[in-house]
Amino acid sequence: MKVTVLGSGGWGMALALCAFNKGCDVTLWSPFKDEVELLSEKRTNERLLKGIFLPEAIKITDDLSCVKGDVITIIATPSTAVREVALKLKTQSDFGIVVNVSKGFEKNSLKRLSEVISEELPDSPVVVLSGPSHAEEVARNIPTSLVAASKSLPAAQAVQNILSSETLRIYTSIDLVGVELGGALKNVIAIAAGVCDGLGLGDNTKAALITRGLAEMSRLGVCMGAKEYTFSGLTGIGDLVVTCTSQHSRNNRFGFKVGQGVPVEIALKEVGTVEGYYAADMADKLAKMYNIEMPIINECYQALYNNKSPKDAVYDLMRRPSTREH
Repeated sequence: MKVTVLGSGGWGMALALCAFNKGCDVTLWSPFKDEVELLSEKRTNERLLKGIFLPEAIKITDDLSCVKGDVITIIATPSTAVREVALKLKTQSDFGIVVNVSKGFEKNSLKRLSEVISEELPDSPVVVLSGPSHAEEVARNIPTSLVAASKSLPAAQAVQNILSSETLRIYTSIDLVGVELGGALKNVIAIAAGVCDGLGLGDNTKAALITRGLAEMSRLGVCMGAKEYTFSGLTGIGDLVVTCTSQHSRNNRFGFKVGQGVPVEIALKEVGTVEGYYAADMADKLAKMYNIEMPIINECYQALYNNKSPKDAVYDLMRRPSTREH
């Protein structure tokens, strides 16, 4: 079976290895010629996946015609590039099921990324693959569980069958909205968790933050059409826990720096792509659009975009009027 991964970052490389280990004919695509040349020569990216090498049988190219004949085509680019990649894919044919692993929203439209892809590729089934999964661990065959979600259950099951292995267990879901929102919103909460660590706060604080953050994610999700139970699963609490507690997470590392007093712009440059930074702005807008209380999301937005002191954000959360938990 032929599989192409669009995007040669850490997650793209890890998924290329997963497909290759299942016996697929795998191509890794990047729009950047220098990146293609470097990976083709070195077969590794020590900055993104230290010690991980791509087998010579995995083809690396900047020619998008490589998708022809694919069973599945995986989009593994930053969220900001998803529409651009979908537009490029539109010029091709016979690229199979489109699988998106990017997490976030489109900046101006506030649309979920599967909606963006479906707008550009209306005749292609779209599957979202999400869950608690650091690329560093997936690439090393450390047991991981994910969810393949789609409006088309057969499409989700096809992705499940193609990529599942002894170290990668994939479940299916038809709650595309819930799975996608969980993956996008947890990045904002992970930044807040990193801020707590940077401020030197404790386990009590982080446990409360994760729990109440999950409540906010679920609250918005249900209003947007998601199933509440999805947020108690792998793409809700599962992804939230792993992203809030691990230094593998760029969102967490970014939040830690901000909590320590590093200016936001400098922290972004030091960490690299931080999806939660962009998602904080859009999640705050969605909360206002749906008239939903999301105080953690809002305080995170204030700290990242309006120069609010992280310490003041924490204390303002704690001083909110008393209320019931549920």
